[in-house]
Amino acid sequence: MFVLFEEDGAFKAGTVLTETDASLQVETSHGKRIKLKAAQVLLRFQAPSPAALLDEAEREAEKLDTEFLWEVSGDAEFGFCELAADYFGHAPGAVEASALLLRLHSAPIWFHRKGRGRFRKAPAEILQAALAGQEKKRQQAELIDRMRDQLVAGEVPGEITAMLDQILYRPDRNRLEVKAVEAACAETGLSAPRLLLRGGALGSSYDYHYKRFLFEYFAEGTAFPETPDPAADENLPVAGVAAFSIDDAQTTEIDDAFSVSPRAEGGWRVGIHIAAPGLGLRRGDALDDIARRRLSTVYMPGNKITMLPDPVVERFTLAAGRASPALSLYLTVNADFSVASHDSRIEVVPIAANLRHHDIEPLFNATTLAEGGPDFPWKSELTVLWELATVLEAGRGKPSANQNLLDFNYVVDWAVNTDDGPGEVSITRRPRGSPLDTLVAELMIVANSTWGTLLDEAGVPGLYRVQTAGKVRMSTVAGPHEGLGVPCYAWSSSPLRRYVDLVNQWQIVAVLRGEDPAFAPKSQELVAAMRDFELTYAAYADFQRHMERYWCLRWLRRAGLTEVTGRTLRENLVRLETVPMVVKVPSLPALDPGCRVRLAVERSDLIDVELQLRYVASLTEPVEAAVEVPVQSE
Repeated sequence: MFVLFEEDGAFKAGTVLTETDASLQVETSHGKRIKLKAAQVLLRFQAPSPAALLDEAEREAEKLDTEFLWEVSGDAEFGFCELAADYFGHAPGAVEASALLLRLHSAPIWFHRKGRGRFRKAPAEILQAALAGQEKKRQQAELIDRMRDQLVAGEVPGEITAMLDQILYRPDRNRLEVKAVEAACAETGLSAPRLLLRGGALGSSYDYHYKRFLFEYFAEGTAFPETPDPAADENLPVAGVAAFSIDDAQTTEIDDAFSVSPRAEGGWRVGIHIAAPGLGLRRGDALDDIARRRLSTVYMPGNKITMLPDPVVERFTLAAGRASPALSLYLTVNADFSVASHDSRIEVVPIAANLRHHDIEPLFNATTLAEGGPDFPWKSELTVLWELATVLEAGRGKPSANQNLLDFNYVVDWAVNTDDGPGEVSITRRPRGSPLDTLVAELMIVANSTWGTLLDEAGVPGLYRVQTAGKVRMSTVAGPHEGLGVPCYAWSSSPLRRYVDLVNQWQIVAVLRGEDPAFAPKSQELVAAMRDFELTYAAYADFQRHMERYWCLRWLRRAGLTEVTGRTLRENLVRLETVPMVVKVPSLPALDPGCRVRLAVERSDLIDVELQLRYVASLTEPVEAAVEVPVQSE
């Protein structure tokens, strides 16, 4: 005697060895002996053999029409043997009954299971909905297959192009397009960005990184909405000075300028003039809303995203040849360069010149200061500011610019196309701590410290940079900045580029005019702005560093270098000399920090922004070297 039974959701057949009223001992066709409850038995038969039954039943089941079975079955619950008898018109044999059982079991949309070997046909409306869903899944599977095949062939379907950013940066794995990309990636062995770059959906590796940043922080794009022109204060006094700024060649948001006026009784009157967009923007207006959302200008090699619209920047930037509204701090400086007093004013300042580092530094540097150097416009004013800066620096007991460090300038020529995409980068270096750096840094420190003290003494809240125990943080309460050696420090010198500075400018202007401040004491909106700024400013800085690393790789690939040199930092970290990058070198032996090493370039990757290097040789004993350190200006 043989039996057909169900175990773990599968149908099996075997030979009965022993049987009681409640159970059976059965040997399967594979020789395994099992104990069954009598209720598990679906069919008893004499022929064919257990091994042959299921094979023959499966072949017969393929011939059965599921739809016809559904039509001829009644609405009541039935057993498979009952339907088999009706379907075949006679008492079914073991193969016929088993075949029909397998067909019913394989069509859960058409027949709902009601127990072991028992079924009920699906109601018509439920069946139609299920069939529609099944057809939809079939069509979706075909669509996924089509898109996958196109991607594998190097083509990008329009459906994927239409949602490219979402697929790359925030993929929803329930979307058919994402499933197609994942399938194509699995088949080709390529990551999604490499697959889409190969197909032309991404213009270049640069696009991949830049669009990822925009997707996260500028989802609505970088264009500004239409806004009214900022209000202009027509009643400001005009300063009787000729001011000049000092910036690099790429600076367009010129926030600060300086003036030097000799005093009849000796010494000078030194002016520190800060652009005053706070006079035209009002808290809560459309322009404030823009600045509040962006919080800072975003910098990256070859590009930037400004905090304020170009017409606003143009209105308030301290451009040469015109008079601009400014918040001015005047220092009364004695002949020995000690500061006797100071006062702050809101005024219009004539800007006589915009000096650029690349023009001035060859003429005004440590060597020319020591040896005299040639005459040039603004030399006497710069010399006075330099002498004042050295006194201010000594008075703080802290250097204003890190010595023995390098700054790197990146210039991207977008008119040049390379194998890696549009843009050719040039990277130049300049030592940090030059006389120009020192005088600008010291004058900014004295302005930010003085105006921070002004707010604190007036009981008006501001946004301060506080450093204690080596940790820098933002605060709405004045506190010491130990790294700079000042009792308090409120960023106020870059209101065109940082929202914190704009907020502080509103507060300072209110104190000087005797008006209610834009943010009252214990303002939750001020705290929220501070927290948002900290997070956003850090994210922008991370992106800038990421893109600087990317362009370093572009430079190395363009140069075609097979070897580079660098100096060891710690463990397996090496700071390269050719470009400003720190790279892990797994093959680096145990060396003291500062050792100079030669490294072979094995691989670079512009999508992952990685450089793979291999240790070749040590070149020198440890020595102190000039290094670049990415720090945020205070």
